[in-house]
Amino acid sequence: MMYDQTRAQQPAGQASGRDERRAPGPDALFPVGERDKIAQRLGRATNAFADTPREALEEAEGAFDDATALLVGALAEQRRLLREGWQDGDPETQSTELRLALRQYREITQRLLRL
Repeated sequence: MMYDQTRAQQPAGQASGRDERRAPGPDALFPVGERDKIAQRLGRATNAFADTPREALEEAEGAFDDATALLVGALAEQRRLLREGWQDGDPETQSTELRLALRQYREITQRLLRL
């Protein structure tokens, strides 16, 4: 392997050009702040279990309920946006746009099946 001076001079933590070319993954379904709040609630429930098991389980159940509500809302919004993109009744909707919509439906459905 040859010495790469450009790469060696990059600040620590900076992505190399190879990483920057990688295709981005799918968007997160939950906003980061909401996801963090639910994770914190679940963490508190786990930590409190030894002292107050019933209350800890109620907290965990509440975190689960919040997560499922966010998931249902996010999926409904995804569906609305996808449908809006192709079901306008316009016969001129291009095959390419329809193919893109099909790909997006397939990708999100496959993500759901992996849960």
